[in-house]
Amino acid sequence: MNEHKSISEHIQTYANHLRLEEKSAATIEKYLRDLRNFACWLDGREITKERTAEWKAHLVERGYAPASVNAMLSALNGLLDFLELGTCRVKFLKLQRRMFRDDSRDLTRADYDWLISTAQERSQNRLALLMETICATGIRVSEVRYITVEAAKAGRAEIALKGKIRTILIPGKLCRKLLKYAKQQKTASGEIFLNRNGTHLSRRQIWAEMKRLCKYAGVEPSKVFPHNLRHLFATAFYRASRDIVKLADVLGHSSIETTRIYLLTSGAEHQRQLDRLGLVL
Repeated sequence: MNEHKSISEHIQTYANHLRLEEKSAATIEKYLRDLRNFACWLDGREITKERTAEWKAHLVERGYAPASVNAMLSALNGLLDFLELGTCRVKFLKLQRRMFRDDSRDLTRADYDWLISTAQERSQNRLALLMETICATGIRVSEVRYITVEAAKAGRAEIALKGKIRTILIPGKLCRKLLKYAKQQKTASGEIFLNRNGTHLSRRQIWAEMKRLCKYAGVEPSKVFPHNLRHLFATAFYRASRDIVKLADVLGHSSIETTRIYLLTSGAEHQRQLDRLGLVL
């Protein structure tokens, strides 16, 4: 580690390294946010094993969820490895395997239907079709740019992300809706979901539009964000196929364990399963 460089300079150099490693823009943004928070807390002091352990304790004391703490530690450990400071790495918090998901963030099919119909009634046709596209294909919000006129015509899209290429199939009905929308927007080729100036929609813009729609649809904002549409797709796909390996391939997961998280039942559903056991006399 070059002692003459500030921690901020090291973080910027690390950001360039992450780009060369072809990490996604969202991953890089998240890592940099966490590392800048660490740098602010460090306040010019030298990085030592004791201080990285203090940072971990600080995050726990602040009340962050264990999964959030581990995500922040992952960003820090990546920087430490890059700076050849492996001896300063910190261990992750041990997490109990989750048995069910938080009901307050559980987007139901009824919620989804209300969001789509409300967007259509408000003439927010791009938003309605965008949500249908994410939910009907299971793509990430960062993969929306791969939904092109050419893909809609072919009924499939080639997605290159995180160093992997996968093919996702697009339902026939959705293809027709996408091509109809593209024709209305006079989009002959390329990306379908664009701003008026021809630039692609950002993750933040999509998120904000969905949040604004909540108050008109009567759906809790805590349930409404692009990734929850992907979760809804995963649940529906698994119920229809009962094939978690195929679902992992469709979602682009390297690990089945990641896919399993998508299939957790809600707390209320888990409670009903316990009640049906009939073990309380």
